[in-house]
Amino acid sequence: MATAVKPETETLSWKVGGMDCASCAAKIRGAVERLPGVSDVRLSVMSETLTLALDESRTGRDAIEKRVASLGYKTTPTSALRVAAPAPEASCGCGHDHGPADKAHGHVHGHNQDHSDWGDHEHDHANHDHKHDHGHGKAKPAAADQGHGLPGHVHEPTPDGVSRYETGKGRLVLLTGALLAGAWLTKLALSETAAYWAFIAACVIGVVPVARRAFAAAMVGQPFTIEMLMTIAATGALVIGAAEEAALVVFLFAVGEVLEGVAADRARASIRALGDLVPKTALIEENGETRQVEAAALAVGQIVLVRPGDRIPADGAISDGISGIDESPVTGESVPKTKGVGDQVYAGSVNREAALRVRVEKAAEDNTIARIIRLVEEAQEARAPTERFIDRFSRIYMPAIVSLAILVALVPPLAFGGEWSVWIYRALALFLIGCPCALVISVPASIAAALSTGARQGLLLKGGVVIEAAARTGVVAFDKTGTLTAGEPRVTEIVALGRDERKIVELAAAVETGSSHPLALAIIARAKAHAIPVRAAANAAAIAGKGVTGMLDGIDIFVGAPRHAKDRATFDAAALEAVERLETAGKTVAAVIADGQLAGLIALRDEPREDAADAIAELKALGVRSVMLTGDNARTGAAIAGSLGLEHKAELMPDDKVTAIKELAREAPVMMVGDGINDAPALAAAHIGVAMGSGTDVALETADGAVLKSRVRDIAAMIRLARATMGNIRANIAIALGLKAVFLVTTVFGYTGLWVAILADTGATVLVTANALRLLRFNAGKAG
Repeated sequence: MATAVKPETETLSWKVGGMDCASCAAKIRGAVERLPGVSDVRLSVMSETLTLALDESRTGRDAIEKRVASLGYKTTPTSALRVAAPAPEASCGCGHDHGPADKAHGHVHGHNQDHSDWGDHEHDHANHDHKHDHGHGKAKPAAADQGHGLPGHVHEPTPDGVSRYETGKGRLVLLTGALLAGAWLTKLALSETAAYWAFIAACVIGVVPVARRAFAAAMVGQPFTIEMLMTIAATGALVIGAAEEAALVVFLFAVGEVLEGVAADRARASIRALGDLVPKTALIEENGETRQVEAAALAVGQIVLVRPGDRIPADGAISDGISGIDESPVTGESVPKTKGVGDQVYAGSVNREAALRVRVEKAAEDNTIARIIRLVEEAQEARAPTERFIDRFSRIYMPAIVSLAILVALVPPLAFGGEWSVWIYRALALFLIGCPCALVISVPASIAAALSTGARQGLLLKGGVVIEAAARTGVVAFDKTGTLTAGEPRVTEIVALGRDERKIVELAAAVETGSSHPLALAIIARAKAHAIPVRAAANAAAIAGKGVTGMLDGIDIFVGAPRHAKDRATFDAAALEAVERLETAGKTVAAVIADGQLAGLIALRDEPREDAADAIAELKALGVRSVMLTGDNARTGAAIAGSLGLEHKAELMPDDKVTAIKELAREAPVMMVGDGINDAPALAAAHIGVAMGSGTDVALETADGAVLKSRVRDIAAMIRLARATMGNIRANIAIALGLKAVFLVTTVFGYTGLWVAILADTGATVLVTANALRLLRFNAGKAG
């Protein structure tokens, strides 16, 4: 008996230019799934890829490309993996060809003083983004999509290296905008008639590519798309003589599509920036010699040499050396922690002080930064933009109106002997009433006004979907460092014991002169603020893991954590009580020893922003719960949260923050506010992510919005603006649909005719536009 031979299939992949939202992906999926021989269709908006299994004996790959191109998207083949029919004991493997990266790597070496004595303490940490100048060349193209963190796994903008305004959609916006402006000038300078034809030209030129996509989608079984709605709206407006309105609606739609693409490109750019945190090369030690290799090729168990100023190339454990490690790219804590043999370190962290040897414990695709990248991508895909309201509503609205108009034209004459001319007239009037121009323009008009108002007040919201999500916010999760706090430690208190306050600061500043350490800078800033002379100490030196020493005016100085200072001076009961009080308050304590005597204590902490407490109170008044999520230690987290009156969760890694966001999301929609690279996954996982304007580029790009003035109170202002906008939109929809409902009834019963139908449509457009413009005067910062 012959065994049936299963057809051979190929798993094919294309880069899809212009696929910027979930509805784009849905249209492409619906179009290609209907082709014979196509199965296992997968689309990723974030990576702009289409992957499917294809039996080419039934459909050629060129047919796939033509079908997608007919919808207005550009396809570029990326890889093909032949998958034969499964045979007994057959296996399928995939080998990735990782292209080599450029070896150039510019290192920035930091100040070599040791502050590990403070870092051991798990203190309050400022969030600094240490930027290194990496001269990386582009990796060679890989044969297939690569794993995260590996060369070849690249997310390029769409289209590669081209401005959005150089694309077809961008040029369409510029052209229709210019024609619209010219038509308005013609209306003012010449005549209504000349302007009318100019408006028609602007509308037709703008709607033709939209109509082409609409009919292409209809041909593959998707008739009621946003493009079809726009085509009907513009055509209906032209038929009733509202050419100006038609041209404006088409222009707004084109602008929206371009902005949507820009937002998608920026989200993809943020992922590339995350990947750049891990160095492309590493120095491995073998048989007493070092050689440079690609970081992506590091194997578990290898020993890498990490010089001062270098970023650590892999997750692992220190096998030799002791140094301060700046983990701000990963945890948000930028005060270096002293780490020694056996301690864990993370890829992307910065070695600040001394050479280390690190044993690799995780492959590149499993390191911390790679996990962050995966978290961002997964959260972005899981929280793809909700379908635009008009697109959803059109699936019911347009078929219903068309069906009702047909019934009005046919049923009375056929069933009841009504006069054909009368009922066709009423059906035409009904269809004009159903023209969705007012509905189409009502939502973008409100959104445009809100975005303009927000921009003037320092509130950036990336589109209408973001505004809708912000309005529903029930919980705001704040990062601590750089968000609720300024992100820089400062001296909060000086306890004079053996010397006066000015002398204590002068002695400490002397041994810290020239250091770039955040705590050292805070002490020097305190000295300058109080006009205390800052002179460099003689013989300044760092004692690894203990503190810094030097001599000023013949006085031997030591500055370090109290536990190390106790070996050099006596701490009486008052001194021990002061240390305990300050550390309980989550402050970093530096003991200043002068000639073997305890001169005093300097307390430092990254303090809350001035408006933080007021911001939490305003959110509470709005019925919004506030929670602080921080990578800092529990004691510091509790101290800051307690002073502001909000809940907190401390000692969280980036993936812990994502877990916390998901837990909060079970109770209410969550807004996450952060500023650091380590906040990127949480920003993406929340219903809406908001970045502080002073934050890192990655946080700003990953977030759905930003408070550009870095004021915590602006979070409450953003929610107020979003809620006002959604109220305005609901009012606009009620006006647009309410007027149509009233005149629909009067038209069916013959009380109103075509001219009233036209008046209902254009009148509704005027009303909703005027209502939307009210948002331009909205003061989001005014509570109450």
